[in-house]
Amino acid sequence: MRRKKKKIGCLLCTLLCTLGLVLCCGAAAVLFPGGWAHLSQAFGGGDGAAASKAGAETDQLPADSEIYSAHVLLMDLQSGRTIYSRSAHEKACPASLAKMLTVLCAIEACDDLDQQVTLTGGDFKDLKAEGASVAGFLKNESVTLRDLLYGTMLPSGADAAQALANHLFGSQKAMVEQMNQLAASIGMADSHFANVTGLHDRKLYTTAADMCRFLRYALQNETFREIFTARRYTVPATNLHTEGFTVRSLLFDQLPDAAFPGGEILGGKTGFTDEAGLCLASLAEKDGREYILVTLGAPGDHNTEAYNIEDALTLYTACPA
Repeated sequence: MRRKKKKIGCLLCTLLCTLGLVLCCGAAAVLFPGGWAHLSQAFGGGDGAAASKAGAETDQLPADSEIYSAHVLLMDLQSGRTIYSRSAHEKACPASLAKMLTVLCAIEACDDLDQQVTLTGGDFKDLKAEGASVAGFLKNESVTLRDLLYGTMLPSGADAAQALANHLFGSQKAMVEQMNQLAASIGMADSHFANVTGLHDRKLYTTAADMCRFLRYALQNETFREIFTARRYTVPATNLHTEGFTVRSLLFDQLPDAAFPGGEILGGKTGFTDEAGLCLASLAEKDGREYILVTLGAPGDHNTEAYNIEDALTLYTACPA
């Protein structure tokens, strides 16, 4: 009887050891992937944001690299596959990344981008007191809606953003309602917009995953893509700028070189408030594939290193070939 119990005990021990080995191997395949190719496979195909939300987030990076941003999502644009994720579903402040929704809502509401509008005092309300960035338009200046779109995206002009809201939707409140409707319609379930400029508001929040979802949707619009990837735009002569003036992309002005090993940053939108930190939404191409990246909450400000841009160069360089 004692010998029989001993045999049964040995058999149970063997089974438990085998099961433990299988589980450990499975865990190792996820926790210790062999480089970026295995890392991306761990997230699976299809809706990368959904895969990340299911718990396939990791902070593993190539050796000797560092990511400064608190919230990150790097995605293959075509497939939607997540390449890298960090706290991508935690709510954060988007700062001027909110202006991307302002621009797309304006594009979708407008049949004629060359329509002329004349700016009023209401388009500049509270901007000086808030310390908001402006494109350089003036009260009583007559410009086109196209001018305002570029003025909103490239230099992050709050004057242009508020003018789009007032002249296309009748008020900023009405445009914000449209922005939230757009966000809901494309599944940005963890976002809410409270103004058209991205200036801090406790009711304004998003996630890196939601902003990636938006960017993937918005880049299908040819006009949005053209504006998002522009490096500069010249506003033609107006009644108050008789020689016109040029607005420039804040992203490209801060980039020492848009090229990185194997690829190039094609466009993007920066953002900053004290509460949001340094933020960036960008598009890049590497080895024939396009990638989008959203980073929120990098340390620093306009007087420090551009840690949001450093993160973009690090992550795009490390994308799988």
